[in-house]
Amino acid sequence: MDDFPDYKYKLVIGTDSQPKNGQGTDYISAIVIHRIGVGGIYFWRRKVDPRKNVLKTRIYEEASLSLILAQEFLSEFKNDGISKFEVEIHVDIGNFGETRDMITEIVGMVRGSGFNVKTKPDSFGASKVADRHT
Repeated sequence: MDDFPDYKYKLVIGTDSQPKNGQGTDYISAIVIHRIGVGGIYFWRRKVDPRKNVLKTRIYEEASLSLILAQEFLSEFKNDGISKFEVEIHVDIGNFGETRDMITEIVGMVRGSGFNVKTKPDSFGASKVADRHT
């Protein structure tokens, strides 16, 4: 970002999960640094929960992990000027499928934490980037 200061950047954080063959749940959280119109780079981390979680619990955990990561990231880089960039939380829910009933709750949770939020099909940080590693 320092090398190309004239570009517009967006910071995206998203989490996706998958059950692990009845042996817990695998969560992947991604930080995407998107250079608008040019591409980007991402970093990810994995958390394995030994519990087998139902879908609703997994979606809440995904949103919570994204919010925690956003707070950690902003706290770590607060003196590096990172706060001038827009931060979006991408959640792996949409108007179709099993998660449609949870949109209001999850979006409210993220917005209530002070972040912009995107859902499917615009939530590439969760549904494309993090999903790549689950």
